[in-house]
Amino acid sequence: MQATSSPPRPNYRGPVKLSSFEVKWRDRQPFLGSKGYMLRPRLQPGWTPSWLSTGQDYESCEDSARLPLRPLLVDATRISDGKLVYIKEVRTRDLESSIALMLSAIDNPANHSVPILDTFEDPLDKSISYLVMPFLRLTDSPPFEVVEEVLDFADQILEGLVFMHSHGVAHRDCSLKNVLLDATHMYPLGFHPVEDVYLDDITTLAPVIPRLEAGVKYYFVDYGISSYFPAGSQRELVLGVAGRDQDVPELSNNVPYDPFKVDIFTVGNVLRSEFQTNYTNLRFFTPLIEHMTQTDPSRRPSAEQALQQWRAIRARIYTLNRYWRLRNSKEPPLFRPFLDFFYILGSIPRTFRLLGRMLRPKFV
Repeated sequence: MQATSSPPRPNYRGPVKLSSFEVKWRDRQPFLGSKGYMLRPRLQPGWTPSWLSTGQDYESCEDSARLPLRPLLVDATRISDGKLVYIKEVRTRDLESSIALMLSAIDNPANHSVPILDTFEDPLDKSISYLVMPFLRLTDSPPFEVVEEVLDFADQILEGLVFMHSHGVAHRDCSLKNVLLDATHMYPLGFHPVEDVYLDDITTLAPVIPRLEAGVKYYFVDYGISSYFPAGSQRELVLGVAGRDQDVPELSNNVPYDPFKVDIFTVGNVLRSEFQTNYTNLRFFTPLIEHMTQTDPSRRPSAEQALQQWRAIRARIYTLNRYWRLRNSKEPPLFRPFLDFFYILGSIPRTFRLLGRMLRPKFV
């Protein structure tokens, strides 16, 4: 008598219900699909959790990955080429979208404003529009490993600040959460937009190429509290205390201040709090940070002056120091020689790969 296998037992655990903002995006999927963008299975109309029918552990099922708590943002796939993108809901023709579109339209390698790939209005509510951007990761995801990676970050963020200020835009919220990483070349097989250490199946670790080998670009995002002064107009003082970095001393609802000097302080504070404080071999940042974060805004440099100061500092950093591992300020001193030794062992194949790319013949 042939044995029959019993059907899988339903697994009723896991996020079987959509959050309120997931419901909002699910209801927009047909419209977004008509514009060429597909949301993940969880956000498709009629979705039912796959683990209910398969009996699998819900944590191994892709459709268990909830949207992060960012109601105005959703990840999507561009149907035409499979590119992973972010779609952001904005107010139609508001200052944020106007600034983003204006900067995105300028073709310049020094431009580090997030590219806007597409924009369109909501068909049911003309006061709502959508901006489509490349899918960007948090700057420290994956973590920085080598000093030169931090130097490259400083190069790009200061270059981008000069560009932005030269076009009359003061960001006013240049925290690390608003400077994101295009890691496309670091992940040759891609990654899941929520469970981003994995591939799309959320169970297989995504292979990663180091930043220096892959080449990365950092972008300013979110112009929600920015100020814009078109060419020929007078740059005025502003009011307001909004912004992630509340260390900025001049923020006030009553005393006007220069929004461009806020950017200088905030970027200097990023270099201090996110890098210099956390690693012991980044002390060369000290004179730049002290200059950029002075209490008196009038004593801070312009973006152009800060970039020039940084380039002078960078030119004096020895090559060995640049390509050494970042030494975490919390690592026990007794372990440091061992960590250095293992870094040297691991850097040997990386060095040969880099040399190979540099020496490879180029054919026209």
